Amino acid sequence: MRYPSVTINLEKLEKNTATIVNLCKKHNISVSGVTKVFCGIPEITNAMVKGGISFIADSRIENLKKSMCFNLPKILLRLPMLSQADDAVTYSDISLNSEYVTIAALSDAARRMNQTHKIILMIDVGDLREGILPKDCLNLVEKILKLKGVELFGLGTNLNCFGGVIPSFENLSILTDLKNKIKEKFNFEITMLSGGNSGSLHLLESNKIPKEINNLRLGESILRGMESSYGRYLDDTFDDVFIFNAEIIELKEKPSVPAGEIGPDAFGNKPVFTDRGTIKRAIAACGRQDVNISGLRPLDNLIEILGASSDHMILDVTKSKTDYKVGDVVKFSLDYGALLSAFTSEYVLKYYT
Repeated sequence: MRYPSVTINLEKLEKNTATIVNLCKKHNISVSGVTKVFCGIPEITNAMVKGGISFIADSRIENLKKSMCFNLPKILLRLPMLSQADDAVTYSDISLNSEYVTIAALSDAARRMNQTHKIILMIDVGDLREGILPKDCLNLVEKILKLKGVELFGLGTNLNCFGGVIPSFENLSILTDLKNKIKEKFNFEITMLSGGNSGSLHLLESNKIPKEINNLRLGESILRGMESSYGRYLDDTFDDVFIFNAEIIELKEKPSVPAGEIGPDAFGNKPVFTDRGTIKRAIAACGRQDVNISGLRPLDNLIEILGASSDHMILDVTKSKTDYKVGDVVKFSLDYGALLSAFTSEYVLKYYT
């Protein structure tokens, strides 16, 4: 094995998927498996498919292209760019939308291709990322229903993201209310109510999710076994599907405080150091160009990450009971941001176990 690398346990990932799919099934909720954090790599997507997801969802068309081999509906999660209208119709069956001009462009593209493209209209219930305000929903729905080539398939919302707003019975009930108003005014039945991401799972466990919510878009909970509202690990899931591995390239005893006047570091920040005397420092061959260092946690909990430049990570191994040597590999767990960056970096190799 070469380094730095991420190892992926596909069996554990499949089991995580099955556990969460079964939890959602108890509430009549389908699961859209979100593949963006691992850039849509088919081998990893396959484990989620085997675990029982109903849809493959990704923010990038480039990743959805990699999933065309799977016979499941594809959802484009990021609002389509106008310049992407043709590709959105070609590579996704469903897309999240909030702008009429974009929906009209999708309509034109779908008609040219003799297809029907499904739309999930995004509603902003408080997080202030994408979505129309609830008060504007009925007017936009009226315009969408007049378009050919597109089908208003669902309503959705996004939480736990830009604004960090936690999903609740109250804010998700806004979708339910709008569905009922659409039925009443237009005699049109909305098929899907997509009630957010992994942050909504706490509502399932407490039986506080509105019963009309019938879809969740799940990534972190499947990949890391964690719901994202309160950072709690889910029962019967694995938190070690992904492990980051870095090789030690230098191991020396050095002072804990640099000598000389301290100025900005390589990233323009002025570092602050605590004087611990002489410490045993290891340098691992990875850095910020490879992974979000702040999202790594050494599996050896007696190691401390001191910092990193673009391609060197400095570790304090003084207290560790392991007698590390040059060439040894240090293993780390990854949070969601670290996973995202490690899979995006071409310098981090990926291995399956």
